[in-house]
Amino acid sequence: MRFSRGWGLHPCHSFLLRCNVKIKETLLQQQEITERVNSLGQQLTKDYAGKKPVVIGILNGAFIFLADLVRAMDMAVEVDFIRVASYGQATESSGTITLSKAPERDLNGKDILLVEDIVDSGTTMVWLQKYFTTEHQPSSVKTCTLINKSQRRAVDVNIDYIGFEIEKGFLVGYGLDCAETYRNLPEICALEE
Repeated sequence: MRFSRGWGLHPCHSFLLRCNVKIKETLLQQQEITERVNSLGQQLTKDYAGKKPVVIGILNGAFIFLADLVRAMDMAVEVDFIRVASYGQATESSGTITLSKAPERDLNGKDILLVEDIVDSGTTMVWLQKYFTTEHQPSSVKTCTLINKSQRRAVDVNIDYIGFEIEKGFLVGYGLDCAETYRNLPEICALEE
């Protein structure tokens, strides 16, 4: 793997060191992520055969995962986004969900696939499932997350498609952030606690 930014260190480490943030380790390499996202795309293509799902990304974290995922799906899809907040600038969820961007498409009778970067406490995903089911009368609502982190699970939540199971650590990269930064790292790294 070659990187054009001239970093002498592993790209994840070099970027974070320049920002005075230390990482504990790289958990998922770029190639691992690519392979898993492609596998999820193939599974979704089979499961949604004959349908045209509306793939809804949860902003901001899911945008990179969603972009790669829909390109891995060999079918017609519609794409929309929703923004909810439970973290803000903190590293732990406040437990209060606020909607700041509603979906723009008419979702009545459609098959919805919610795409999230990480499900940890489960509070946001449960809220989203209820919101879409009650407010939009879709044909179906399924969920897909890049990372399932059940260590901090506070509520029972059903996740239909899971990229990776990671139990511990504050994660950054591939859309995951720390106080709205580090989303652009090509790999997933755990920060020191």
